[in-house]
Amino acid sequence: MLIKVFTFSVHRQLWRMTKNVAAQHEGSLKSVHHFSFLQQIQQRLNHGLSLRCKNLSGTTDPGICLRTNSSWSREVESISTLKIKSDKILVPKESTASLQNKQGELYGRIVESFPPGIEMAFAYGSGAFQQNNSLDQSKNMLDFIFVVNKPKLWHEQNLKVHPHHYSFLKRLGPRTVYRMQDKYGAGVYFNTLVPMEGRLIKYGVISTARLITDLLDWETLYISGRLHKPISLVIIPGNEDLLTAMKVNLQSAVHAALLLLPDMFTEEQLFSTIAGLSYAGDFRMAVAEDSNKVQNIVRPNLALFRQMYGPILLSDEHLTWWQDEGQLEQALTFHSRHHHLKCLPGQVLYGLLMQKYQVGVFPDLEEIIKKHAYDKECGKYVSTSIQHIVKKSSLTQSIKGILTAGFIKTLRYSSSKVLKKLRSR
Repeated sequence: MLIKVFTFSVHRQLWRMTKNVAAQHEGSLKSVHHFSFLQQIQQRLNHGLSLRCKNLSGTTDPGICLRTNSSWSREVESISTLKIKSDKILVPKESTASLQNKQGELYGRIVESFPPGIEMAFAYGSGAFQQNNSLDQSKNMLDFIFVVNKPKLWHEQNLKVHPHHYSFLKRLGPRTVYRMQDKYGAGVYFNTLVPMEGRLIKYGVISTARLITDLLDWETLYISGRLHKPISLVIIPGNEDLLTAMKVNLQSAVHAALLLLPDMFTEEQLFSTIAGLSYAGDFRMAVAEDSNKVQNIVRPNLALFRQMYGPILLSDEHLTWWQDEGQLEQALTFHSRHHHLKCLPGQVLYGLLMQKYQVGVFPDLEEIIKKHAYDKECGKYVSTSIQHIVKKSSLTQSIKGILTAGFIKTLRYSSSKVLKKLRSR
């Protein structure tokens, strides 16, 4: 134990002498034998595509930060044609290759039963990943998100193939279904408690454009928040803007989490903070969700979180990550806070504006960032801003869910959540 403490102390001294020590550990990430969606994408990053990131650099648009470091530019310089890969899915470490193939085939069959036009599809939640409060994944509902370019046309086709998936809203036609999806809540339309392939599934439909906006600006943090956690990609997108937005979303999560954390923290604390961003302010956490939900997600899947966020952590000059000890340290200075603040999504920055200035006062973006960067308690303002986003979107989406699922399905789904919460106590 004394040796470990001494080693950790030496590491800290070395970090203060040079900011490049973290790069020495980069190779150790390769020893993790899981596939995250980020890896699947990065394996298909070649050369030739411009980032087209004028909005991602220093404009006055509060939506996106200066994300122009050389490593990031090189990674997203080009993207080759992507193909559907239903066999590369995220599974717990102890799972066998046969189970992985079986799950991949199941996910593939489910997605293939829907109309064409799905640009990206992924599975998430306790039905796809091991969680501490759920020993048998096969008994849990499988959750999917389908990203489509033309949602109205897609719903029109799906209503012909699977009319029984929809509530009474199907009688009002695909135009109404699409308007319900796009105009209300978080821009996603869910059909739940649908029996397919011997499992119950829930699937949400969102337009590509709406998802990109949420990934970049955290307009609702509803689907972008789900992409902060490990997912199982069934259809990998070929849309360059969507791929870029997915990585920006991960970077934003790291910047936000670091503003909420102290100078010293563990990997589990970091990943729990990231995973908890989209639950902060969600009224369902107090009513129907397991109070240990975030820890149940993170602890069994630490290796997957490391793989998702490892490259981002190693490239941050304000952070040092001692992987052997599972410890991280950041410099809590004006410069580090300024760096992270300017990389926050637009909706979070708007919340910071509303907390520091009177209504009707719209100062320059840089002025807002600097004012918060000088404040050592800026993490509290960031947290409040994120909570406001989640509170609004979770409430409106839940109200919409009563209409899209129907009263009986809503009652069944909600009661199962409440019972799960009671059992966790």
